[in-house]
Amino acid sequence: MKQIEEQAVKCLFHSAEIVTLHTVMIHFTVTKEQVCPFVVEKEGTTVPFSIKSWQEWERGAIAFIQFDDPLELGVEYKLRQKNHEQTHLIKVGRVVRTEAFDQQYVYNGELGALYSHERTVFAVWTPVATEVSLLLYENWHTLEAIEYQMKRSPNGVWSVSLDGDLHQYCYLYRAKVNGKWKTTVDPYAKSVTVNGEKGVIFDLKRTDPASWPTVHPIPPEHTIIYELHIRDATVYPGSGHHKKGTYLSLAEQNTCGPWGESTGLSYIRELGVTHLELLPVADYGSVDEANREKEYNWGYDVVHYFAPEGSYASDPYDGVTRVKELKQLIAQCQRMDLRVILDVVFNHVYVMKESPFEKLVPGYYFRYDGEGNLADGTGVGNDIASERLMVRKFIVDCVTYWASEYRVDGFRFDLMGIIDQMTMKEVKRALAPINRQILLLGEGWDLETPLENDQKTTLAQARAVPFLHFFHDTFRDAVKGSTFDLNKGGFCAGNIELKETLIASMLGHEAQFDRPSQAIQYVEAHDNHTLWDKLQFVFPDEEEEVLRACHRLATAIVLTSQGIPFLHGGQEFFRTKHGEGNSYNSPDWINQLDWSRRAIYAADVEYVKGLIALRKAHRAFCFSTFSEVNTHMCPLKTPSEVIGFHYHHIAKWGPWDEMVVLHNGGGDKVDIRLPASGEWEVIVDGKKAGLVPLYTFNGHTVSVQSRSSMVLYRLNE
Repeated sequence: MKQIEEQAVKCLFHSAEIVTLHTVMIHFTVTKEQVCPFVVEKEGTTVPFSIKSWQEWERGAIAFIQFDDPLELGVEYKLRQKNHEQTHLIKVGRVVRTEAFDQQYVYNGELGALYSHERTVFAVWTPVATEVSLLLYENWHTLEAIEYQMKRSPNGVWSVSLDGDLHQYCYLYRAKVNGKWKTTVDPYAKSVTVNGEKGVIFDLKRTDPASWPTVHPIPPEHTIIYELHIRDATVYPGSGHHKKGTYLSLAEQNTCGPWGESTGLSYIRELGVTHLELLPVADYGSVDEANREKEYNWGYDVVHYFAPEGSYASDPYDGVTRVKELKQLIAQCQRMDLRVILDVVFNHVYVMKESPFEKLVPGYYFRYDGEGNLADGTGVGNDIASERLMVRKFIVDCVTYWASEYRVDGFRFDLMGIIDQMTMKEVKRALAPINRQILLLGEGWDLETPLENDQKTTLAQARAVPFLHFFHDTFRDAVKGSTFDLNKGGFCAGNIELKETLIASMLGHEAQFDRPSQAIQYVEAHDNHTLWDKLQFVFPDEEEEVLRACHRLATAIVLTSQGIPFLHGGQEFFRTKHGEGNSYNSPDWINQLDWSRRAIYAADVEYVKGLIALRKAHRAFCFSTFSEVNTHMCPLKTPSEVIGFHYHHIAKWGPWDEMVVLHNGGGDKVDIRLPASGEWEVIVDGKKAGLVPLYTFNGHTVSVQSRSSMVLYRLNE
């Protein structure tokens, strides 16, 4: 008889979840009429409720039951059919996505392992857990843990304090959520062991370099960004680097390529850029750190946001090593007057169900649509819900930690359009006391995620967040050509369809942005085909010299436009990925910087160096306001295949007062009438660029060679 009764109970309750702090939803496997009397219990005590409403579903009935007092999370509520002993757990469900939950359990204090020589305090936020314990390990390879019970505070933070110096001890959390025990790494862990298996406790002061250099901030409009993947930069056999593919490898000085030309950081400093943007260095999940030579990834699958990636460390097992070596790299860059931007990925996680977020507070950190399905605007299975208070806190805590502890100079937000504007404003506010000139940029693509359009940090909303800088895909596609139609070239390949759009973009795109420097002007990045590979599709039968001319023209347009110029590592020597457009996990032979090309195309490298030197010498290329642009720049009336600008009364920004910039995307030489006759010094043509005049031109009409740029300035009379 008892067995029959137990089976009946199992049939009665299919599932139950807390949907608001006052409401539980119960799925029954019988109809409303067949539902037996039942009670709700909390720790053995009956809790009064009323039935608010009923619905039908394909397997029976759904009841919404109401409680006068708010439900207390952190304890277990259970259903029991009257006159039966067996109970059914009520799980914490979509209540975590309500505003009331956010307001009740928000916490503004510090989280993580808070180390001092005398003691370490551990604090983790999980309001839905009913028990939490700390697992402490003496080192990374210890199998046996000492377990310590943690205490819960009213806002859902569990903590424990341990006396003694725990430097280089390791730890995990063990939490009971919805009746099941889950073991997880601390989401606030400042470092982890190999493959992120355990969090690491350590003294941050012992990881600092011998000295931190003084970094002189520069205004955003004076920025020139160079994007680099740590492994790509050093793994080429002839790069001259030792310890290839590591933080320390990139930090090496005076490295040389196959013919003695500079490589690595020494080369990048010579190029003249102001900022080095590193693809993600936060610990990511797609590379086995114990066999790092056999796998490759860009790193956009972050698992542990506060911890550096171990595959770039000389010892991936020791969690302290990766911290020390990344700091050494950043300090070395800054000694060479290269400011460092970190690429951060707060739009999704690697494997949602395995993430510390989901283990500790299921359903809270991610967006869901109206039907309860995970949102997927990112295209990788999950969207982080940045608008929730503790998610926003996590993002703000994370960037402020990197800015203060690693002293970085900027952040590039991957798929920034997924993140809400309020979070980005909080990021800016929190970073201001650390570095007022810190650079914040990102991708403002408008992706399908359950967030109101006016809340998204998209290009369409750029004016609402004037402190942010956006990758300007309108500019990119007008110069380079369609990202999706490989055979369709842009202005640099003779396509004049978007000429007027390109002119507006080169002026900083006033219709879209609050100021010119909000526009990140670029023609290639780690995503999609390199410009060189794109040109191979556009001109499959042309000689290489034609492709080189088109490529130089495109880069010259980038470096002479208003806004922030952005160069993909190796772009200046025609980087190729052998036709691969999405090389995120392709082997080294596709992704590596082939430093032999730096020597083969040395003249083209010098051309880009000259353009950078010119941009830095005359700040008329870097106007800070649209008022300055409109007052001192005038588009010239030119043939359809030529874009021209006349700069006038610009002596306050540089060494001369009048300048003309011309770009000919066509296949023939074109004569252009200048704004005034007289002596003009040519400092840029199709093959050479710099501050030293190439020749003097006297007259009113100048010839611009096919597929080339020209910059002239007029001598004062």
